[in-house]
Amino acid sequence: MNETPSGNRIHIGFFGKRNAGKSSVVNAVTGQDLSIVSEVQGTTTDPVFKAMELLPMGPVMIIDTPGIDDEGTLGILRIRKTKQILNKSDIALLIVDATIGKTEADYELIDIFRAKNIPYIIVLNKSDLLDDNKSRGRKPPGLDEIDVSATTQFHITELKERIATLSVTVENKHRLVADLIQPSDVVVLVIPIDSAAPKGRLILPQQQTIRDILDAHATAVAVRETELRDTLKKLKRKPTLVITDSQVFAQVSTEVSDDIFLTSFSILFARYKGSLLPAVKGANTLDQLIDGDTVLIAEGCTHHRQCDDIGTVKLPHWIREFTGKQIQFAFTAGREFPEDLSPYKLVVHCGGCMLNEREMKYRVQCALDQNVPMTNYGILIAHLNGILKRSVAIFPHVAAEL
Repeated sequence: MNETPSGNRIHIGFFGKRNAGKSSVVNAVTGQDLSIVSEVQGTTTDPVFKAMELLPMGPVMIIDTPGIDDEGTLGILRIRKTKQILNKSDIALLIVDATIGKTEADYELIDIFRAKNIPYIIVLNKSDLLDDNKSRGRKPPGLDEIDVSATTQFHITELKERIATLSVTVENKHRLVADLIQPSDVVVLVIPIDSAAPKGRLILPQQQTIRDILDAHATAVAVRETELRDTLKKLKRKPTLVITDSQVFAQVSTEVSDDIFLTSFSILFARYKGSLLPAVKGANTLDQLIDGDTVLIAEGCTHHRQCDDIGTVKLPHWIREFTGKQIQFAFTAGREFPEDLSPYKLVVHCGGCMLNEREMKYRVQCALDQNVPMTNYGILIAHLNGILKRSVAIFPHVAAEL
């Protein structure tokens, strides 16, 4: 099954008050019963994610959220979850009960959309329930508003067309590696196969990088680190670029001559998600850590931890060994990312292949706003091995900062 990774999908968040009909509109737009619909307020208790193809815009991630006016202790937690979804939403749909009109809670959401620069549409649902008196007395929908009925399907096609026009402006146009190479170039990818490697397949960053190389009409040569030296000798001409898994950066750097560009999958993804330069600057914090400092290691996905897991085992060991200090570590994974980063002296993030660009930029901005340095796996490992400048040499404007 040829699936688009979640990080490359347009994320569309459906927001609004309880019982405004968010789930009904989600179901109407997708043509599927993705969300439970009920007259009982607060039926949607947690964000519901669904990756799908939504015509005419293509692969998207639909997110149905709890009501922004939820109440009680659990309600507060649900509202917090809803606000977290805003950080990953490329497009926001504000669902309003047309029989009631926009309320203070709706206007607060609109203010958030504008502050976060999220393109949005105000969807006035239940328009079929407006009687003649209410219809005559209300203002016509504005440019950013549309009357719909999830029940009768009124204007649902028009709503999808409006979403499509917004998706054109937010689609990620960056390339992983294709803009760094020319047709017929040879790119060598170094892919270790250890106990943490998934059985029978490559991980997402490796898959996406190979595909981008092929789309550039270049040649991708995949090899394990144990065969790298012999493979380089067999090639009739030197590769333009070698891309390695960060864990074997040290070995690869000794076997690849200095006249060949060298970088890592993690570094390529930092550039792809718009966080390369802050991450390079953040790596210097390693030299300033002292006993008792806490480093947060954050991953964008959740997976089964192995005994030699890079995030929870290898990185802490390498950092303590490099600094010679008693460093403390905290860990997060998946959609969770702390709003308060003040307890941490440094944030070390994965490449973010499972996060969309908006989510990754939000996390970087959180760190910048709180003056907490942030780097990523590949950049940190390159710094630990004294090869950071070489690993970003293919990006001259970044190398100039070192």
